[in-house]
Amino acid sequence: MGSLAMPLVVVLLSMFLIQTAFAGNFYQDFGNIWGGDRAKIMNNGQLMTLSLDQASGSGFQSKTQYMYGRFDMQMKLVPGDSAGTVTTFYMSSLGSGSTHYEIDMEFLGNSTGQPYLLHTNIFTQGQGNREQQFYLWFDPTHDFHTYSILWNPHSIIFSVDGRPIRQFKNLESNGIPYVKGQPMWLFASLWDAEDWATRGGLVKTDWSQAPFTAAYSNFNSQACVWPGTCSSTTSIGGSSWFNQELDVAGQQLIKWAQSRYMVYNYCTDHKRFSQGVPPECAFN
Repeated sequence: MGSLAMPLVVVLLSMFLIQTAFAGNFYQDFGNIWGGDRAKIMNNGQLMTLSLDQASGSGFQSKTQYMYGRFDMQMKLVPGDSAGTVTTFYMSSLGSGSTHYEIDMEFLGNSTGQPYLLHTNIFTQGQGNREQQFYLWFDPTHDFHTYSILWNPHSIIFSVDGRPIRQFKNLESNGIPYVKGQPMWLFASLWDAEDWATRGGLVKTDWSQAPFTAAYSNFNSQACVWPGTCSSTTSIGGSSWFNQELDVAGQQLIKWAQSRYMVYNYCTDHKRFSQGVPPECAFN
């Protein structure tokens, strides 16, 4: 794994500046909280913790739907032996069949001392199977780090602490479906997925370590709220995100992250896609 002190990365990071977003409040921005007292809002709405025990997990959902936006969430993941647990920050249309769209960031727990796996996926017209997975270059349980989803008419960009790690371009002109036409909710959750989350389900959840707890803080958004029109002049919290695309510096940061920390890419899984990888792989 590479070092963050690399001069090239420092230069590129200084060039790839991220617009500061407007702070949210968990009381104001989120509802539909599930899991009972396993979900707690604290610090005047600036912090939420989610817990998981053998009876239930917990989670929350945005009060509004969005049609494009930039969303930042600071998270501190479950410490210690987190095998079998999944901590999430994602968007979903809650549709069925061809109306289902989703943008996923899922953090797969591991045994003590082993790294977390950041699992990303994108669903368009009910079809997913676009997974890319990354190790992180820091301990995500030690402190809060910022995880971001940028979704605009040009592309979807996943970022960690302001560093882009993945881009999914709008390639409709090439006949490839894009995430559009369906407003989406924001979600976060902590749940048990011991049947697949850690080493394909080989490592199970150790319930003697429960309750497992993750924390969310400093939610920020720049977005178009649904219903309503969406353009660079109708978004809340500023408009720079609406037309944002990766420049050369941003592309170099993605190459840096993917060359050093990517551990799975569906576009190179020729065994899984024996008839040919999905068409967007030629462009993204």
